[in-house]
Amino acid sequence: MNYRGGRYPPGIGNGRGGNVGGNPNIYARNPQQQQQYVQRNPVQGQHNQQQQWLRRHQLGNDSGTSEVMKSVQSASIDSSSQDWKAQLNVPPPDTRYKTEDVTATKGNEFEDYFLKRELLMGIYEKGFERPSPIQEESIPIALTGSDILARAKNGTGKTAAFCIPALEKIDQDNNVIQVAILVPTRELALQTSQVCKELGKHLRIQVMVTTGGTSLKDDIMRLYQPVHLLVATPGRVLDLAKKGVCILKDCSMLIMDEADKLLSPEFQPSVEQLIRFLPANRQILLFSATFPVTVKDFKDRYLAKPYVINLMDELTLKGITQYYAFVEERQKVHCLNTLFSKLQINQSIIFCNSVNRVELLAKKITELGYSCFYIHAKMLQDHRNRVFHDFRNGACRNLVCTDLFTRGIDIQAVNVVINFDFPKNAETYLHRVGRSGRYGHLGLAVNLITYEDRFNLYRIEQELGTEIKQIPPQIDQAVYCR
Repeated sequence: MNYRGGRYPPGIGNGRGGNVGGNPNIYARNPQQQQQYVQRNPVQGQHNQQQQWLRRHQLGNDSGTSEVMKSVQSASIDSSSQDWKAQLNVPPPDTRYKTEDVTATKGNEFEDYFLKRELLMGIYEKGFERPSPIQEESIPIALTGSDILARAKNGTGKTAAFCIPALEKIDQDNNVIQVAILVPTRELALQTSQVCKELGKHLRIQVMVTTGGTSLKDDIMRLYQPVHLLVATPGRVLDLAKKGVCILKDCSMLIMDEADKLLSPEFQPSVEQLIRFLPANRQILLFSATFPVTVKDFKDRYLAKPYVINLMDELTLKGITQYYAFVEERQKVHCLNTLFSKLQINQSIIFCNSVNRVELLAKKITELGYSCFYIHAKMLQDHRNRVFHDFRNGACRNLVCTDLFTRGIDIQAVNVVINFDFPKNAETYLHRVGRSGRYGHLGLAVNLITYEDRFNLYRIEQELGTEIKQIPPQIDQAVYCR
């Protein structure tokens, strides 16, 4: 790694993301300010330690200092060479076609952000090659300690955009909760904690996940052990904080994923109570694809001069082709059977508008001879976890579910989403179709539209500024399988 001394992390000051109010150092360009930044955010490892040693011992003359510094830097570069990279267990590169939702970057590398070597190892072994646009914008700003309000499309790398700076800022030797990540659903909590563990597998960071529907006693016992990073649903962590077993007075970073959902009437009271348990100088990061008016009110009350990132030049992912098929209610199952026989499905998610319809449709699909799981909020948590885990690991091709599964769930193999029941609003539609075409890959969304749905179809097209085309007799596989 070639650390370029004094260079400001990229993405600050001239990005697409807005500005940092009241922080003139963000735009600093003179060498003295840059040197201050590097000292505030020291590079990990031998290079930095040796520089500090030299400063402490104030070597005699300038020429001598210069020569020693050159030899130190040379040795540091040698020891920081690509040898460590060559020993990593990196997965094979993903050669699938990607859209500009994730490829339109500034060309930064993860090493440009002065991250710990052990964290870089986890990033590369996770298969991340270079930062996506939302990661380029978020990581350097989050590392400065600024509050962030970030909007980016589903499936463009938001989870790593906040997990990476969170893991970087944690002091492994201080056994207190330093970061809390709030998410709206249990499945998303499990998925996010797994990402944190994988990225931080070479660090000595303890990650805990706690959600409703699990044993409170087990969580209390776990909190007596060291925990650095907590991933949770709001109700459960508030319960633990009120009981005095979840201590958040040292939690300097609060991250809210799917923030619009967390700030809905269902969750907002719990979130606001929880913030009272945090220190006054905490950092708050909000991430979502959609930000309704409630978010602005929360931002004005709790975020100090937030850095606003908005990568939503359009709302739907470029790689998702959207079709509708006009059908009568009684024809829907027959139409679904036709789609199964004609489409090249890796894995599909099929959405219904109610729990009863999920179970009935799953039964019908099984009777037609196709493998099928189903999941909804009224199932026991253990059962939900097992279905989610097995589907994610490819044990079944089709999953029928309610909107429980629209938030943040990332299953790379899903290339087809079918709205068996058409949603009532644009926000739900956006999150549903965002389950396919993850991380810039191609995907297909097919909507079964009845006579009553036609007004919602038109309104959602207008609100999202997108076009949902009538389904052709033959769908070219190149639009969703490349």
